[in-house]
Amino acid sequence: MQDAPAAWSDIAVARHGDVCVITLNRPDKLNAYTGTMGVELARALREAAADDAVRAVVVTGAGRAFCAGADVSAGADAFDSSGEGKAQMFGDMAGSGKRQVGGGFVEAIFDSPKPVIAAINGAAVGVGLTLTLPMDVRIVAEGAKLGFIFARRGLVPEAGSAWFLPRIVGLPQALRWSMSGRVFGPDEALSGGLVSEIVAPEALLDRALEIAAELTADSAPVSVALTRQLLWRFAGAPDPWGLLEIDAPMSLERGRHGDVKEGVASFLEKRKAAFPGKVSTDMPSQYPWWPQEP
Repeated sequence: MQDAPAAWSDIAVARHGDVCVITLNRPDKLNAYTGTMGVELARALREAAADDAVRAVVVTGAGRAFCAGADVSAGADAFDSSGEGKAQMFGDMAGSGKRQVGGGFVEAIFDSPKPVIAAINGAAVGVGLTLTLPMDVRIVAEGAKLGFIFARRGLVPEAGSAWFLPRIVGLPQALRWSMSGRVFGPDEALSGGLVSEIVAPEALLDRALEIAAELTADSAPVSVALTRQLLWRFAGAPDPWGLLEIDAPMSLERGRHGDVKEGVASFLEKRKAAFPGKVSTDMPSQYPWWPQEP
């Protein structure tokens, strides 16, 4: 394990082989979310995305919680962004109160060319749970408490969760959890489709690293990046026609790439593939196919 060279305030970043592990790091506050944490999380994710040596990202929490929601140490005014005492937790918003499109942790996770895994080691409520929804895999420690508690605080689901949650668990389950705002445990999270596994706390990080290896060890980095974006971005499309306009020419272009030649050769020769393609330099001409912010 090797620490990243950057200095961090509310998170910690380390490398476990080819996996970047981001730890929400305010254990004395149960890793309660702050604007600084959001900015740092986005930065760490984008740095991992740009590093060809990183194949996957794991996000977990320090101490006994994953993230106990937003930091409400300011009391009843914790979410008040008006006046002199305005809340500072909305770190990805401009002074106008509007979200800076492309600059937040939601965008950083969603745009990631690397798989992102949430290792939920303890309590994850409010933003502490919604920040995991753009991730690809969620596993949870035994005994953790989870909840989309916004309605019980007079708030609304944020961080794009009204878009992500129904796609993950279905609309009926998303409605029940979000409107009631109640806290639930790992068994309900598993049966409801929010998490894929319940793991003993002491084994959680190791299991997350195993899943990272499962997703990447035998797969071409460029293929993983493209597959992740194709699935996320077209999951809610009303028909397959827009996707066919992208994946057909992409398949033709990829077919000429050294990754495919190596993939076929390694299969025929019964050996592990050594894919030459890099996410930083070998993405096909169709990528990105979505509109880019100026």
